[in-house]
Amino acid sequence: MRMPEPDANILAQRLGLVAALRKIVSGEGVIADEVALRAYESDGLTAYRQTPMCVVLPETVDQVSAVMRLCEAWGVKIVPRGAGTSLSGGALPLADGIVLGLGKFNQVLEIDYENRAVRVQPGVTNLGISQAVETAGFYYAPDPSSQIACSIGGNVAENAGGVHCLKYGVTTNNLLGLEMVLLSGEVIRLGGKHLDSGGYDLMGLLTGSEGLLGVVTEVTVRILKKPETARAVLIGFPSSEAAGACVAQVIGAGIIPGGMEMMDKAAIHAAEEFCQAGYPLEAEALLIVELDGPGPEVDYLIEKVGEIATACGSNSLRVSENEAERMAFWAGRKAAFPAIGRISPDYLCMDGTIPRNRLPEVLARMSQLSEHYGLRVANVFHAGDGNLHPLILYDANAGELEAAEQFGADILRLCVEVGGVLTGEHGVGVEKRDLMTAAFTEDDLAQQQRLKCAFDPNGRLNPGKVFPVLHRCAELGQMHVHKGQLPFPEIPRF
Repeated sequence: MRMPEPDANILAQRLGLVAALRKIVSGEGVIADEVALRAYESDGLTAYRQTPMCVVLPETVDQVSAVMRLCEAWGVKIVPRGAGTSLSGGALPLADGIVLGLGKFNQVLEIDYENRAVRVQPGVTNLGISQAVETAGFYYAPDPSSQIACSIGGNVAENAGGVHCLKYGVTTNNLLGLEMVLLSGEVIRLGGKHLDSGGYDLMGLLTGSEGLLGVVTEVTVRILKKPETARAVLIGFPSSEAAGACVAQVIGAGIIPGGMEMMDKAAIHAAEEFCQAGYPLEAEALLIVELDGPGPEVDYLIEKVGEIATACGSNSLRVSENEAERMAFWAGRKAAFPAIGRISPDYLCMDGTIPRNRLPEVLARMSQLSEHYGLRVANVFHAGDGNLHPLILYDANAGELEAAEQFGADILRLCVEVGGVLTGEHGVGVEKRDLMTAAFTEDDLAQQQRLKCAFDPNGRLNPGKVFPVLHRCAELGQMHVHKGQLPFPEIPRF
């Protein structure tokens, strides 16, 4: 679909704004060329695209601060962007706003092994943190499948998880400190290398705030010693329901694996063809269970997991014999998303979280929805903490996008219906924005917007994301919120 041309007012504003921004960030730090801007028109949710007014790539905190002050003074909207891997449209640009890219903030600033902390700039990749400390036997635990590309600043914005979040927590559980620039240009520092801070837990508030409250310019994270022993177990099942029941029983038995992932048959075959991980192709569902810790403890837990799996009807079990084999087991899981891309022209990667004991029911109902919409679905998800990632396969050229989106919306409503939530780690962005009323009352949403107004009273930071109705801050001062709303710009999609 050809993008609409910016209107005359936006074009006029752009000329003056670009000149002012170039006084702050010189050289190639301001991108205004129409062709070059195409590289920033979408994030990982590629069905939605919009060319921004311009892109700014600062290199220092002072530059970020000056850009924020300028945009606030000029009334210009700001969309913060890390690596652009967001799957919820969290970094989708606006035609009348700038993209503030943090890609040049890519330095590891300090490694402190005594305090088990690493201080980095937000553009450092998730995997880059572990690589910086691996020679000393340390690593950073949260590991999204996109860890080779996604930035730690984006992880903070979305509160990202990963395959090892079951035992070691998501981003917020491994975050020690933040530096953030507010819309006013003020720079605040929260937390540090210490384990706790006095006062309000503002760091907890800002983690997962999706760029609506400020721009992260520095992150301090906790690093962990690599476990003495880590072994992965591949367990095949004759049905997804049986695998789901095994997940609930393992956790119910008090066993907390380092990671516990599930894939259905479509995902198993795609991943195996992609990277030859040694997956059992006859299985309808596969669990990857990793146990870590002292060697005798790992051996004991593997035996117990095997007993539970057998009781749940498993038809195969294979334990990694060495580190290379363990990594191969995980390589298939981490490559599942690109692997699915080889068997379908397009796919939507959903993200919802449910109580673990409802997993068999939800999987069965997703199968029914698949038949209803006539679209295939491949399931890859963090089974241990109930974070689902159904991949809905469709062909945009065949006009299937709308049906795929409706299918995805029904999955997310199902998650809420069984006591879960709309997102586990991808965020709300624009993808789930209009479903927020399924999970929150109007009063709930108004209270959340009051928090946003405390940081961003004029709605400049990442507007159009998260909230289905954008209230004016003056209205939110009333206990009974008026239902008037500010319309969001139309979001072009492919």
